[in-house]
Amino acid sequence: MKRPLRILIVEDSKDDADLLLWEVRSGGFDPAHLRVDTLATMGAALDTREWDIIVSDYTMPQFTGLAAMRLVQERRLDLPVIIVSGNIGEEIAVEAMRAGASDYVMKNSLSRLVPAIERELRENEARRAGRAAQRELQENEARLRGLVSNIPGMVFQLVRAGESGYLFPYVSEGSLALLELTPRQLLDEPARFFDMLFDEGRVTLEQDLMRSAREKIAVNWEGRIRTPASRTVKWLSLRLSPRIVDGTRVQWEGIMMNISRSKQAEIEINESRQRLSELSAHLQSAKEQERTKIAREVHDDIGGNLTAIKIDLLWLINRLGKAGPDMLEKARAIEALADRTMEITSRIARDLRPPLLELGLLAAIEWEAGEFQSRMEIPCIVNCAGEDIAVDPELASALFSIFRETLTNISKHAHATAVHVHLGVGDGKVSLSVSDNGRGIQNTDLLKAGSFGLRGMLERGRNLGGEVSFKGAPGTGTTVTVRLPLAAAGQPAAALTENATDAP
Repeated sequence: MKRPLRILIVEDSKDDADLLLWEVRSGGFDPAHLRVDTLATMGAALDTREWDIIVSDYTMPQFTGLAAMRLVQERRLDLPVIIVSGNIGEEIAVEAMRAGASDYVMKNSLSRLVPAIERELRENEARRAGRAAQRELQENEARLRGLVSNIPGMVFQLVRAGESGYLFPYVSEGSLALLELTPRQLLDEPARFFDMLFDEGRVTLEQDLMRSAREKIAVNWEGRIRTPASRTVKWLSLRLSPRIVDGTRVQWEGIMMNISRSKQAEIEINESRQRLSELSAHLQSAKEQERTKIAREVHDDIGGNLTAIKIDLLWLINRLGKAGPDMLEKARAIEALADRTMEITSRIARDLRPPLLELGLLAAIEWEAGEFQSRMEIPCIVNCAGEDIAVDPELASALFSIFRETLTNISKHAHATAVHVHLGVGDGKVSLSVSDNGRGIQNTDLLKAGSFGLRGMLERGRNLGGEVSFKGAPGTGTTVTVRLPLAAAGQPAAALTENATDAP
């Protein structure tokens, strides 16, 4: 199939124009053409139709090829113009080329016309594609600049400069608000950024960059700087992605943002959490001390008084043998009431603090397991790595409370038929593991409202520098594991900041 070609012929001779068209058709084109020979008709043709190429005679009675090329240039049209003339010398040919002609062909050598047209069409298409790519590139750059200018931070590129430092090939305008330095200052003196870093932050950032260059992984760094002008301390976050340029060199692209506000909030939350944890630990300790005190008072004072009442009642009953049956019956009723009160008092004292804790953690756990087994009729087997484990009274009380809470949860929710308990010591920690074969705990059980028992166990473990974990799945049972350090856990240091601001 012949290729379509929109050709404007500037020629005063119809015969010469027909000859040109015959040559074009012979070269495989199907020309849609128009012949003009004046400035006015050529201007009208350019205004009303689109053309692929212009073929113009150089000298005509009312028009010239130079005038035709000037008209194309005035209209700023991207159209190749080929001069076809029967009599053109070297000087005129040079003048035509300087005036903007793409090529010139002699009328007695029209065999060159089609190759010239094909070449000019290819080159013109390449120029159009190049200009379109350039426009697209400019539009993308403008779009990118618009996006970057609205990012709350600084977008930048970073490269390693030998062994001495780093360079910034690109820095966005956000550097002025963030670092109090213009992009040009950072481009000219990149060390000024690293001079702002606190010592520990500079070390970690350089380590992260070296690792990123070695392993080709992203950099996520947070640290503090002190700005050069206002001496303001800010928390910065850097997110960088590496890529290889020039075959071997690593270049990072990323963003730097001020996170002072969120960091200050994080520090305040951590400090608040620490204070709440300390308060919770203090309240728990005070509660345990109060329970121990009340248990002793119930056992020693009330229990002692009840025992004395019991003795006096027995003395009285022995002497009422000859008295009336009514008095003897009343005395025995008081004796039964004293027995029940002594039993209740003993149970309250045990619930407040098992007296067996004074004999050791293992003894208390075995006693509680026995009570659970008797009450629930569920086998509760206790294994211990050793005869007993000597732990701090506070630690023993915490472990026992968690154990008791675990058995309570099993009795209420697990639907288990067997419970296994393991107590042991290793790596400077005491561990307690309680497993059942019940329905199995789920993550939603830990999150639902009202799960204060589970949360209390977790908090108690954290307060003592250890951990409490729950593992289970539907139908496979649940295992509660407690690991607490034998030595008292140190208080975590509160995170500090100075002069942190919310500046950009």
